[in-house]
Amino acid sequence: MANVKLAIIYYSSTGTNHQMAKWAEEAAQQAGVEVRVAKVKETAPQAAIDSNPAWKAHHEATQDVPEAEVALLEWADAIIFSVPTRYGHVPTQFQQFLDITGGAWSQGKLANKVVSAMSSAQNPHGGQEATVLAVYTSMFHWGAIVAAPGYNNPALFKAGGNPYGTSVTAGENGMVEDVEDAVKYQANHTIEVAQWIKNGQTQ
Repeated sequence: MANVKLAIIYYSSTGTNHQMAKWAEEAAQQAGVEVRVAKVKETAPQAAIDSNPAWKAHHEATQDVPEAEVALLEWADAIIFSVPTRYGHVPTQFQQFLDITGGAWSQGKLANKVVSAMSSAQNPHGGQEATVLAVYTSMFHWGAIVAAPGYNNPALFKAGGNPYGTSVTAGENGMVEDVEDAVKYQANHTIEVAQWIKNGQTQ
C-alpha cells in the first residue's frame, strides 16, 4: 500500500468528525500509506463559535491542524471526507471548500480520485445518509470513484449499518454508536480500492 497517497479532509465544530478523521488516519498509518489530514476552514462568525463552549474549545484545540487546500486534492490518490449533517446536507464550510475546486475540476485534476465519506448528527435519523450522498453527488461531477463500505464487515453492523459511509449519533455525552472499527474498515477499503486503481487492476 506504500504507493497510495491518502488525504483525510474533515469539518468539525465540536470534535466528532475530527475524531473520526483521526481514526481513519490511524488505519492509514497502519496500512503504510502516505497520509495527510486537513480541516476545512472555519467560516462561522466568532460570535457563533463563542456561543457554544464545546465549539469554542474544539476550535481552539485544533488551531495547529492545517487547512485543506485544493492542492491537497490534486496530490491525493484517495480522499476520505468526514463532515457533520446540517439540515440533512453538508455544512456551509464544506460546501464553500467544494466550490473553490472548479479550476482543478475543469482541468481534469480531480477525475479518478477514489473517495469515501462519513458523517454525524445529533440523532439517528438526523440526515447522516443524506449528507454522505450529498458528498458523493459532488464527487460524481468530479468523475471520482466512490468507495462506499457496503455491508462487507461485521464492524459496519456494530456501528449501525450504514452502507454509504460510517455515520454516528453525537449526543451531549459523545458518540452513541461504537464506530471506530467501522471507520478503520472504511479507510482500509478506500486505500485498497485506490491501490487497485494504481496497479491497473479491475477486481
